[in-house]
Amino acid sequence: NLNCGCPSDRVLDGAFGACLMRRPTLVADCVRAMRDAVGIPVTVKHRIGLDKDESHAFVRDFVGEVSRAGCRAFSVHARNAWLDGLSPKENRNVPPLRYAVVHQLKRDFPDLSFFLNGGLNSHEQIAANLESLDGVMVGRAAYDTPWMLAEVDANYRALTRAQSTHTHDSVTREKIIGQMVHYARAQLARPERGMALRHITRHMLGLCHGLPGARAWRRMLSDANALREDDPDLILRAFELVANEQV
Repeated sequence: NLNCGCPSDRVLDGAFGACLMRRPTLVADCVRAMRDAVGIPVTVKHRIGLDKDESHAFVRDFVGEVSRAGCRAFSVHARNAWLDGLSPKENRNVPPLRYAVVHQLKRDFPDLSFFLNGGLNSHEQIAANLESLDGVMVGRAAYDTPWMLAEVDANYRALTRAQSTHTHDSVTREKIIGQMVHYARAQLARPERGMALRHITRHMLGLCHGLPGARAWRRMLSDANALREDDPDLILRAFELVANEQV
């Protein structure tokens, strides 16, 4: 995947990321070179425009030229990238979302695949956009509220069954937490890796989002004194606080 959507100053200085949208011929050359080097599909992720220019022709022409180089799938963050005046964090939420642009791209290029990205934080939003697009890309919400990933099969059963014959076992938070405790023990048993429990728990803080006891879960897994002991059972004790709230 070639990233033509990142607005960071560091990638701007290196002439890659979102600024590449100004150079579609170069992006097309990169896609050709990548396709020559690999046997898997080459995809491109991009924004719908740069700075405050909301011309549809800009992104339409970008997709058109890159697709002629053999790219058949585009992940589209449905915001402009403001390269002047906004930080990367602000670029994730200040430029307005314009999903209609991505839907128009699908009408412009019906034979290409378009995956919508940006601001998707509920299955209702996702389902509404899947009616006319090929898929979605969930980023920040998958990190902040990872339990939504456990709900994918139930919400899109027809799609997942059509694409795979694999049967998924029912997923519970208890199973996930048990697996994470096992993972933490395995990592901490290899001190040469320099792993600490805090490196693992910091990515689990959103697992109980929306449940009674979620605040206690986050607090315990962020407690510097408790984490200093590097005891994976801390995860189990934190979840006990949540489980007790469910009774």
